[in-house]
Amino acid sequence: MKQTIMRSVAFATCATLLFACTSGNEEPAPVKFSSYSAKQFFETTTISGTSINHDGSAILVHSDKTGIFNAYRYPIDGAEPVQLTHSTEESVWVIDWFPNDDRFLYAQDKGGDELDHVFVQELDGKVVDLTPGDNVKAYFSGWHQDGSHFYVATNERDNKQFDLYRYASDDYQREMVFENKDVMSLNTLSRDGQWLALSKNISNTDDDIYLYNINEQKLVNVSEPDLDASHSAVTFTKDNKSLIYSSDQQGEFRQLFEYVIANGEHKQLSNFKWDARSTMFSPNYGYQVTYINQDAKTVAKIVNTRTGKKVDINGLPPGDVLRVNFSNDEQQMSFMINSDTSPSNLYVYDLGKERLSRLTDSLNPAIDESVLVNSRVVRYESFDGLQIPGLLFKPKQASKDSKVPVLIMIHGGPGGQSRTGYSALRQHLINNGYAIFAANNRGSSGYGKTFYHLDDQKHGEDDLQDIVYAKKYLQTLDWVDSEKIGLIGGSYGGYLTMAGMAFTDEFAVGINIFGVTNWVRTLESIPPYWEAFRKSLYEELGDPATDKERLTRISPLFHADKISNPVLVVQGANDPRVLQIESDEMVAEMEKNGVAVEYVLFDDEGHGFAKKENRISASEAYLKFLQTYLK
Repeated sequence: MKQTIMRSVAFATCATLLFACTSGNEEPAPVKFSSYSAKQFFETTTISGTSINHDGSAILVHSDKTGIFNAYRYPIDGAEPVQLTHSTEESVWVIDWFPNDDRFLYAQDKGGDELDHVFVQELDGKVVDLTPGDNVKAYFSGWHQDGSHFYVATNERDNKQFDLYRYASDDYQREMVFENKDVMSLNTLSRDGQWLALSKNISNTDDDIYLYNINEQKLVNVSEPDLDASHSAVTFTKDNKSLIYSSDQQGEFRQLFEYVIANGEHKQLSNFKWDARSTMFSPNYGYQVTYINQDAKTVAKIVNTRTGKKVDINGLPPGDVLRVNFSNDEQQMSFMINSDTSPSNLYVYDLGKERLSRLTDSLNPAIDESVLVNSRVVRYESFDGLQIPGLLFKPKQASKDSKVPVLIMIHGGPGGQSRTGYSALRQHLINNGYAIFAANNRGSSGYGKTFYHLDDQKHGEDDLQDIVYAKKYLQTLDWVDSEKIGLIGGSYGGYLTMAGMAFTDEFAVGINIFGVTNWVRTLESIPPYWEAFRKSLYEELGDPATDKERLTRISPLFHADKISNPVLVVQGANDPRVLQIESDEMVAEMEKNGVAVEYVLFDDEGHGFAKKENRISASEAYLKFLQTYLK
């Protein structure tokens, strides 16, 4: 159940108010369109997962069809899906089928506390918690190539770091195969179970890669010496003799490299104009899939490794191809397609017959897809001449003669990226007459390492000016109501929203979704299992022990007296990253100063809202707030 607290304080001094297009007595919009409620948008089904079972007959997914995420079996022949779990309280996040039968693994936490356990559901429906214990966090790390074992990492021994365990696939007996004594991040395993690739954070610009020989219990640093670069191990080659990793060591963008274990040779494998996000192989290595982050879109490059030819699939709808998987015989390829105007749908492609099948129709059938809005990439100049990218969503009813308000939507992070893709929250606001500009301020990933590090130790300052200059850009558009521009953001985006309200007088309203408001407390209270990158986090944001003065200066909580325009705060009570007290105190300070503030608290959510009911309530609150204060 959710707990919703709504507070309003009389607000009579606001000089700029936004107008929300509604179905009341206002003048009709010049363009005909259908208006939908938050409930209608969230009656769309959210689905993810593409694992194909051992005999190639079904795909394992999690879906929120019942209002909370549960596991489902989707037959490849298009027959009706079967619900496999029936949770009513906690979301189920599927991991994988077992290699030789229809048992499956999934993860689950409690109320969004992010302390995931790994579970197995047996063929008879019995569930076994493979990682029991209080305050334990665990994650799946891979299968042995013969299916006899699998690997799980847990922090049960030391809550600051993860050890690796090998589990028997038959009776789940386990043994520790790597004890993490130096706070390393576990990246990937070779399929023969001999090599574990790890990374160690040196600074916020430098990570070293290590290889641990599980058989010989030896650990070796395999990074090139004296090379300051970000590295991450990705996968191993078919013969388990080489490691493939990504690195920005040769330029602005991350490329793929090969490390040959026998002789220590490093080879560059790619030279894209954007970041290579990852790469993977099919079960018998007949296909390789590489994902490229191309200007806020994901481009999947699928190659037949035997012929070297690209796999082209006729009849694909527009959108990003995601989560590609293969059947054991490599005859079936499963994947999802997602776009701004279409939620993720599940597809299967028969590689031999070149036949494409769509297994889901996730969009609520009551919604006319033609009224949904695609983004376009735009770039504008910031205060220092830097070009800032973003995604602009223009409502159907917007025109020079029917100007609309805009919400600048700020992503999380720091270091996240606003990307194309379906968002019920975003489309609901657009459908109700609010343009969205999803900014990628300096510090965002995807635009090169220089751009990524431009906000280091300048948070709430230079990156906030990028948001201010986004407003200036938006004011040049003839269909934008230039006096009606607000902010909305979650997590770090929530922080920049509050910073925009406290440190500038530019924005008419702010919607802060579990945003940081007191950096000193947040950085002192990060979860213990973040220890592997604590140093990097402190180097980017500041160390609360030595940078308290600056962190206080950029924390909105201590400057609440400067906020004058309305704010909505939304928070999950179980959030382990941004504690509830952050929002409680921020709201109290604004109330004390007579600011119009509303507060919505969900007592069964964490850092992000998993339950459909709560996502609907949150979206309804956003729109109601805008209609109240932006008329």
